[in-house]
Parts: sequence; C-alpha cells; structure tokens
Amino acid sequence: MIRSTNKPLIAHVLFRLGTGGLENGLVNLINTLPDDKYRHAVICMTDYTDFRNRINNDAVQVYCLNKKPGQDFAVYVRLWRLLRQIKPDLLHTRNLSALEAQLPALLADVKCRIHGEHGRDIDDVDGTNWRYVLLRRWFRPLVQCYVPMSKDLEDWLIKQIKVPEKKIAQIYNGVDLTRFKLGDSKPRWLLPIEFRAINLFLIGTVGRLDPIKDQLTLVQAFIHLVKNNPELSHKVRLVIVGDGVLMLPLQALVREADIENLVWLAGERHDVADIMRTLDLFVLPSINEGISNTILEAMASALPVIATKVGGNSELVVENETGYLVPKQDPIAMADAIKHYLDQPELLSLQGQAGRARVVSKFSLDRMMTDYNDIYDKLLLECGSN
Repeated sequence: MIRSTNKPLIAHVLFRLGTGGLENGLVNLINTLPDDKYRHAVICMTDYTDFRNRINNDAVQVYCLNKKPGQDFAVYVRLWRLLRQIKPDLLHTRNLSALEAQLPALLADVKCRIHGEHGRDIDDVDGTNWRYVLLRRWFRPLVQCYVPMSKDLEDWLIKQIKVPEKKIAQIYNGVDLTRFKLGDSKPRWLLPIEFRAINLFLIGTVGRLDPIKDQLTLVQAFIHLVKNNPELSHKVRLVIVGDGVLMLPLQALVREADIENLVWLAGERHDVADIMRTLDLFVLPSINEGISNTILEAMASALPVIATKVGGNSELVVENETGYLVPKQDPIAMADAIKHYLDQPELLSLQGQAGRARVVSKFSLDRMMTDYNDIYDKLLLECGSN
C-alpha cells in the first residue's frame, strides 16, 4: 500500500471490533473525522463482528490478526509485518489488551504513537493489579500521548502508572445528537405487546451482559422494588438490552423471582436509539466505568439517569440535577432511587431535559471530533519536525 502524501494514515488497534462502548466510540470517530484529512485502518488483535458495517467509509480497511488465547507471541510478528506493509503515520492503541502493539509499531518505524484508556475489566476493577501496572509502566516510554476517557482515568494514569501530565490529553466520549434525540411520540411498537400500555413506567439499561456491567444488581433492585411494593407490578417494567455471558444467569434470576412478565431481556439490538425513546428512566449498574456511552446516549434522549458512583459516572451524572448516583452492587439503594422517581414523576422531564442540555453543551460528537483532530494534528506535526 502506498502512503498518501497529503492524507496521513491512522491505524487504530484494539482487541476486537464488536458491540461495546470503546468500539462504538472508535466507529463514531472514524465516521466523523473529515474524509479529506485522514485515512484510517482498523487492526483487530483477534477478529471482528458485523459491527464493522457501522463504519460508513468503504475505504477503511479492517484487519484481523487472529490472536490465539493466552500468550501468542507470533501475533506481534504478524502485526509488525502488517505495519511495515500499510505504513501508518500514527498508531492509536486502546486499552491494555492492545497496549503491547506499541512495541511492534516502534520496530516498524511508526513515528507517532498514542494509547487510549477507556476503562477497566472485572479482573482489575480499581487498576491496582500489580502485573497490569507493571506492564503499563514497561510500555510507558513507548507511548508519546495518553488519551484517558475520564478525569478519573487521568488521575489514575498519573498516580498509579506514573505517566507525566504533559503526556496526557484527556478527552470525553461524544454522542451523536442527531441519532439520540427527543421524539414527539414513543415507538412503542418496538416493545413486546405487554410492555406497550401508555400507563406503564419503563426502566431500562443498555450494554453487554458482562460481570463488569453488573445487570444482576439491577434485576435484584427491580425484584426488591416490586416485592416490597406489590402494587407496582401493574405499573413498572424492566428492559435490558444487550447480550453476553450474563444472559443465562439473568434469565434464571428472573424466572426464580417469577417476574418473567415484567422483564424484557431484549438481547443485542441495532435500534438502541429508538428503544431509548420508549423508556422513562435509564439505570447503569456497572461495577466500573470509564466514560459510559450509554449514559451519554440516555441523557441525549432526555432520560434521567441512575448510575453507580464509580469511575467517570460522576463526571456525567450531576446529582439531583440530571439523575442520581448510588453505591455499586447495592440493589436496595438502587431500588430506592427508582422509587424516588415513581413518587415524584415530575422529576423525569425536569432532569431529563437537564441531561440533554448537558450533553449538548459538553459531550457532543462534534466536540469529541475536534479534540481528537487537535491531538492527531499536534502529534503528527511534532513527529514530522523530528
């Protein structure tokens, strides 16, 4: 592949291109950055799903390195060869699972190298796993610029990984305000028939069904709510959008509590923006978060948000203004917060509109695109001057 002289090639490296907040942010970025300014390639350490079809530009190449489970040192040789072939001007790795790509990039003479931190997994919720800390510190000299998604992650990079502040450019995720928006009417036809009644109060969440997202706590909170307020069983419904390893445990929990008629486990959907418009309240029960795309999407849809007080959630949800923050893994506190809205329904519109205004002013996709554009330009200029 011949390198363009006027359009730098950015190689984005991630573990897998599938449904997820990190991946959604990457696709939004590629789709939003000016076509006449950059070219893009996406390199998956493992593979990709049909989520890649959300990339609007047919010129964007998506490569799979098919990394084997566990240690697969040969994958880094394959990556080095690929980088030598496509000759990117800038490499952008994301999260720990792609960090080691920084070394093949250095050896392949990729001059500009960025690493993004989007959040942590269930096996390192607080970022103190000594093996992972050591690995991040080893690779620290190779990374020229770190891009954490939240102030919380920025603070962790400085204090735990010992990254100099001058090497950090914190950027919030942005939400597509043309896709997630207010609507005159709710598209209730998307819901199961028993969820379509106008008088129903719909509580919802969106995300992969994974222990770090902890949808089990939300279901436990819902069970607590209806068992302690049996009259609400005729009014409230729970919508859980997403798929993953927690699907079977969630189904079992719902079945055991005999609330199958009150809970819709919708699986993975491609009409999330429309389903958001059917909800009255959004809840995110995660154990840890960077900057949650789904919180931003819910706020853009004018929904009040209940979220756990972890990671960057408190940077998005303003207590008593756009929603409420509750302790993680505390179903009773979560149920109480939901009940607060049922008791004071006027808060739904008030806080929902405040959330929409906050997203418009601080978390738009255009703002995210401008921030990344500035960082890419700055680093490419510095590399070119060396």
